[in-house]
Amino acid sequence: MPSMRQSYTVTVPEEPPAAAFPFLKQEMRRKGSMSGSVLVSTFVGLLINQAKNSKIAQGLVGLKNLGNTCFMNSILQCLSNTHSLRDYCLHNSYRRDLNNNNSRTNTALMDEFAKLMQTMWTLSSSEAISPSEFKTQIQRYAPRFVGYNQQDAQEFLRFLLDGLHNEVNRVTVRPRGTVEDFDHLPDEEKGRKMWNKYLEREDSKIVDLFVGQLKSSLTCSYCGFCSTVFDPFWDLSLPIAKKGYSEVSLMDCLRLFTKEDVLDGDEKPTCYKCKARRRCTKKFTIQKFPKILVLHLKRFSEARRSSKLSTFVNFPMKDLDLQEFASENSINAVYNLYAVSNHSGTTIGGHYTAYCRNPNSGEWYTFNDSRVTPMSSSQVRSSDAYVLFYELASSSRM
Repeated sequence: MPSMRQSYTVTVPEEPPAAAFPFLKQEMRRKGSMSGSVLVSTFVGLLINQAKNSKIAQGLVGLKNLGNTCFMNSILQCLSNTHSLRDYCLHNSYRRDLNNNNSRTNTALMDEFAKLMQTMWTLSSSEAISPSEFKTQIQRYAPRFVGYNQQDAQEFLRFLLDGLHNEVNRVTVRPRGTVEDFDHLPDEEKGRKMWNKYLEREDSKIVDLFVGQLKSSLTCSYCGFCSTVFDPFWDLSLPIAKKGYSEVSLMDCLRLFTKEDVLDGDEKPTCYKCKARRRCTKKFTIQKFPKILVLHLKRFSEARRSSKLSTFVNFPMKDLDLQEFASENSINAVYNLYAVSNHSGTTIGGHYTAYCRNPNSGEWYTFNDSRVTPMSSSQVRSSDAYVLFYELASSSRM
């Protein structure tokens, strides 16, 4: 499974799926003499206009539960309302990245994901659709999702993003791993060098949107030497602060995640300067903030999966300012919430839903498998919130 703090291991696009949209067939025949790229743009425009002219608002399409697949449906609705990712699929931009690598043999997951997004945003009826073809592809990529057992939504998100990234990675040939010494560089330059080194291997639209960079600082209590390590992250798993309280704030959880820890006893690391095991302090800061920040609230015990924390975490709907967690003072780090994956009930009899802000209208909706209903923004915060999706304010559509 991909780790939070480790990196993951132009031809003309194909025609849009006319079979899925019958009103296009006549248009396709009439415009048959047009170039492929113009044709694709025309088709996508027709799809979007068809949806806009209908009485059904765009993107408000439920997903059928195939049997304990509410975890999948919840995450798919959150990603469907991630407007940059949605547009990447809706405008067929992803096909350029698929086709850039002619040696890539398996592109079925990205194809099915994009097809599902296109259907959800161009359907002219409110009838729920089945994500069965998509499920077939995600379980081929990640066999742990074979069958119909209830799964963890955050783990599903990690596997899905990893799979999509692998299929649209702009890097066609990964360079051989080389060890370079950046320790003599200032931290800001070292972080930039490490980020560029990461992009030499992992570079995609998915990375553009979801991946940030953590800075880990280790300070020796004996000599005072501070060593730094920079790692990419796809989401942040936050411990829920003050477990004995019925309510905490999201900032409490973030401060707990980034608080300075003392490494002593058996945990003593080897100091780079002393060349001996020393008592050290360790602290995380965020070196690079992603455009889409995914925050996972750790409600489930890693040791006892049957245990769940129902603490109410009070999180801001907009203007979440994370400046105090930034490595550099000048970084823009203000986010607006646009989606929440919720888990209600227990680990034995639980259920996933999603609350999402429509990127076109700005209105909030509840997505409960096949059912989609309007909701007030005042209802978004609840003790069921499990995975929070925030967008950097500079690119937000609040």
